[in-house]
Amino acid sequence: MLLLLFLLFLLLFLLLLLLPPLAVLQQQRSQVPRLSWLAALQHRVAWGLLCWAAAWQQWRLEQRTLHVGQSQQQALRWCLKRAQGPRCPLRGSTDMSAFRNHLPLTKASQAQKEESEGQLSTSNQPHGEASVQATLLGLAALNKAYPEVQALGGKACVTPTSPWPHRLPWPWHALGQVSSPGSKDPDALLLGALTSPGLRALEAGTAVELLDVFSGLEAHGEELAEAIAAGNPGAPLPRRAAELREALEQGPRGLALRLWPKLQVVVTLDAGGQAEAVAALGALWCQGLDFFSPAYAASGGAMGLNLWPEQPRGLYVLPPGAPLIELLPIKEGPQEEAATTILLAEAQKGKEYELVLTDHTSLTRCCLGDVVRVVGAYNQCPVVRFVGRLGQTLSVRGEDIGEDMFSEALGRAVRQWPGAKLLDHGCVESSILDSSGGSAPHYEVFVALRGLRNLSEEHRDKLDHCLQEISPCYKSLRFRGSVGPARVHLVGQGAFRALREALAACASSPFPPEMPRVLRHRNLAQLLQRRVVS
Repeated sequence: MLLLLFLLFLLLFLLLLLLPPLAVLQQQRSQVPRLSWLAALQHRVAWGLLCWAAAWQQWRLEQRTLHVGQSQQQALRWCLKRAQGPRCPLRGSTDMSAFRNHLPLTKASQAQKEESEGQLSTSNQPHGEASVQATLLGLAALNKAYPEVQALGGKACVTPTSPWPHRLPWPWHALGQVSSPGSKDPDALLLGALTSPGLRALEAGTAVELLDVFSGLEAHGEELAEAIAAGNPGAPLPRRAAELREALEQGPRGLALRLWPKLQVVVTLDAGGQAEAVAALGALWCQGLDFFSPAYAASGGAMGLNLWPEQPRGLYVLPPGAPLIELLPIKEGPQEEAATTILLAEAQKGKEYELVLTDHTSLTRCCLGDVVRVVGAYNQCPVVRFVGRLGQTLSVRGEDIGEDMFSEALGRAVRQWPGAKLLDHGCVESSILDSSGGSAPHYEVFVALRGLRNLSEEHRDKLDHCLQEISPCYKSLRFRGSVGPARVHLVGQGAFRALREALAACASSPFPPEMPRVLRHRNLAQLLQRRVVS
């Protein structure tokens, strides 16, 4: 507590000392080519404080991961102490067995239903302490791997949402940014990045949002070039406008490095449904660049921490603090008896588990649907890779085609379409659109592609063949005629951007950061259906 009070006092002192001259500096920034020594001092002091705070969080993480059982007991006490509502008889007990016996597991779908009826309150927003920890440790890891990124003017965020789970207070929130953090104007954010050729890091809320940014850049490149040449906003930059036009003329592959030759890393927040966009960005616009995510944003506000930016993307530590995380083993085939959850220290390498989250707002043990595979350990905590979401399963006859299985089949099929690159996809069970027309139920699949303008019947058949190769159950149902062939549709440019806008406007939608790949609502499916071009 004393340390926190000291830190607060120091921040207030810096605010009083530096804010007035920096306000004047910000007004003159577009006219002064070299930032003043005062801005450099603010940057240095702010980074010193951030490194201190990150070191403190790293120490806490080490202590918690070395004593996982004790940390999870503390997390349980935290949930019970702050719980509100009729489930509070457990407030006086912190026994894990009693906790499990009194609170049965609840499926995410049931939790959402109860939430809509006002019986409980859930949130997809990450828990405050976990999000702060993910942000501080992520910034420190990024600074260690790419020291030049954190220099003044070294990075820009091109989306209204941020890849960092928690917005830091002044003076940290503006570190290295070329535009004002928190800006909600996508065009202004993109123009700010385009007028800064020395960027070292490009930030976006999620990979699918960055995909939309690059697609929009290609579609409206001339308008953006004219705005830059005219000095809207800022000073006229005709030379930079010419560089933008020249870079766009050479096509999408490697565009980011042509626009920003010093660019080193792309920072986005990882979540469900983002892997496809990361692959597309890495193969086209962001070719040759590293990708980094400070955390994995799972359902219900759970988070996995990324401590290794130099390692292959997708490895996360499940932290043992609040909210309480349990693991439910995934068992193949019919289950004779209900599975029992385990704690983090009991996870076994190579096994797959569904995340179970308990937060104080509802005190409900909610099965999130996020499935992880344990690939290692960090002290006593599991290091995991997120492999899919149970809520994104396709099933018209009980075949249960999981998200990871369908993505693998679709990827195989697209690789057999000469010149095609998959950008986005969405699936709908035929009953949602009433598209069976008396025929067998089937999947309606909508895809966005680069390099292929029309889909032939041969192209469409490839997906159904790949699904049969991957799933014996699906193959058997297809052979008997119980399931019809998957129908593949090519949608026009901007279709999935419109879908994401519709999702973002829905209060109950997990996007951002999660991107649903199986659509359960007819209006969303029809939105894509209206944009089919082949």
